[in-house]
Amino acid sequence: MRRILLLITDLQIGGTPTVVRELAFRLTSAGAAHIEVACLAPWGPVADQISRGGINVTALSAKGTLGFPRVAWRLRRLIRAKRIDTVLSFLIHANAVAAAVSFLGGRFRFFQSIQTTQPSPRWHWIVQRIIWRAAERMIVPSASVAETARHWAHVPNERIVVIPNAIDVNDFNDVGPLAKIALPAGRSAIGFIGRLDPIKRIPDLLEALTAIDSSIDLHVFGDGAERPRIEQTIARLGLSDRVVLHGAVSDPTEALAQISLLVLPSQAEGFGLVLIEAMAAGVPVVATNVPGIRDVVRHEITGLLVPVASPEKLAAAIRLILHDSSLREKLISNARKDVQRRFSWSIVLPMYQDAIGLSD
Repeated sequence: MRRILLLITDLQIGGTPTVVRELAFRLTSAGAAHIEVACLAPWGPVADQISRGGINVTALSAKGTLGFPRVAWRLRRLIRAKRIDTVLSFLIHANAVAAAVSFLGGRFRFFQSIQTTQPSPRWHWIVQRIIWRAAERMIVPSASVAETARHWAHVPNERIVVIPNAIDVNDFNDVGPLAKIALPAGRSAIGFIGRLDPIKRIPDLLEALTAIDSSIDLHVFGDGAERPRIEQTIARLGLSDRVVLHGAVSDPTEALAQISLLVLPSQAEGFGLVLIEAMAAGVPVVATNVPGIRDVVRHEITGLLVPVASPEKLAAAIRLILHDSSLREKLISNARKDVQRRFSWSIVLPMYQDAIGLSD
C-alpha cells in the first residue's frame, strides 16, 4: 500500500488547510493508501480536526526562516520513520522544505501545489521558480493559478495539472440562510468569511455598506493581521452598530447560517473555497472579477462579479441580489447545480488519485 504524506505550511483555519483535511479523509476512505499529514508550523485547529478523524498529524514546529535547516531535517526523519513513498506539499514554504529534502536524496515521489495568484511577495515566486524542478507535477486549483505558475515561476505547461478544490455538497444541505440567529424585524445580514488580510480588501466592503440601506448589517467571520485597520475603518465610517466581527469559525456552516448573502471583495484568489461552500448552502454570492474567483463564479449565472476596488459597484450588486427575488432564486439554483457538477469530491478525488498515481 502506498504511504503518502500531505505536507502544508500550517493547519490554521483557512481554505487550503480545509482542502488538505478533506483530501486526507477521502484518500484514507478510498483505501488505496496510508495517509499522514504534517505541517511546518506548530499545531493548529485543523490539526485537531484531522487527528480526531483518526489520521496521524505531525507538527514540525518551524520557528522562522532561520529554522529552515532544522525543519528540513525533521521532515527527512519523518519521511524515513513513516516509510513515506509519496509527498504532496501545499504552499510555498512547504514546497520549499520538501524540495530541499528531495534535492538532498530523498527517495520519494514528489508533487507540489500552488494555491495563489498573488504576485507578491515576489521572493516566493523566485524560490518557486527553482524548486518546481524537484516535483513530478504541479497541482493547481484553477486555470488562473496555472497561468500564474507559468508566468511567475516558469513552470512548463506539461508539468501542471488543474484540480479544483472541492466540497461534499451534502454537508451544506441543511444550512439555510439565517437559521441560527434572530434578526431584529426589518433587518438583513450579509457576510464575509475568510482571513483578514489586505488582499481581501474588506475596507471596500465597508465603504459599500455605507451606500446601501441602513437596515443591512455586515457580519465578518475570520481573523488576521488586518483586523486593527478594519476596526479603525469601521469607526471612521460610523458603522459600529452595523458591523459584527465574529473572529474565526471552525465550521463554515456556522457562518453561512447567519447571512443571506456572501461578499468576497478580494484583489486576488487562487480559488476561493468559501465561494463554493456558500453556493452549496444556498447563499448567493457577490465577488470581484479577478483571477481565481472568475474560475469559480459565472457572472449573472451563479453569482455577480464586479470590478475590484469599486465599492459603489459592490454596493449596487448587493442591492440587486437582496431586492430582486427572481434573480436571487436563479443564482441560488444555478450555483448549487454548478458546484455538484464541477466541485464535488466525487468529481475531484479521482483527479487527485490519477495525478499522484493511485489509479495506476
